[in-house]
Amino acid sequence: MNKKLIVVVGAGPGVGNHVAKKFGANDFCVVLVSRNQEALKQYVQELSSEGVEAYVVAADASSPASLTKAFDQIKKNYGTTDVLVYNAAVLKGGKPTSLTAESLVSHFQVDVAGALHCALQVIPDQVAHKSGTILFTGGGLAMYPSAAYTALGIGKSSLRNLAFTLAEELKPQGAFVGTVTIAGAVAPGTHFAPELIAEKYWELYQKREEHEIVYS
Repeated sequence: MNKKLIVVVGAGPGVGNHVAKKFGANDFCVVLVSRNQEALKQYVQELSSEGVEAYVVAADASSPASLTKAFDQIKKNYGTTDVLVYNAAVLKGGKPTSLTAESLVSHFQVDVAGALHCALQVIPDQVAHKSGTILFTGGGLAMYPSAAYTALGIGKSSLRNLAFTLAEELKPQGAFVGTVTIAGAVAPGTHFAPELIAEKYWELYQKREEHEIVYS
């Protein structure tokens, strides 16, 4: 495969698919990953209609085994991952006292541990080639906590920490890690329209300078 490959984990009609579209328009081959096989088929049809070479792999971001299987399939069928975008999160509200230890861990599994697990699937090849990019979808709750979204805020703050520490570790080995911290509600037709936010992922990928863009 001559094109570079971007894998978007947490595909969906918002940020995930618009990031895929942005990279696809710049001659990337796209693989979309999410749990919903039927939705994935629709997404890939939309991308294909715009001239983007796109494929789908179903996987559950809460299951390391499912993610491992997905990345094994991606490497076998489409090659090594040049750009990984982790866009999965449990987007549910809840105050601290509404949580249990178990529910918080279930949030963390998707919001943070899933991100690390996906990164670990692509890092060996990226380090071997001394190139590659890993981008995380962050959130303003990482910096401005809200009691109404406690678990999500804990996840986004932890994900931000993971992005910076991974960046520190991998930079000497040639791989770049960054995060787009979205400090607002994503909504079409607004300043937080997904296509505008997607431009920041492309900016991080191209410039490889700052490890975080706060979109506010």
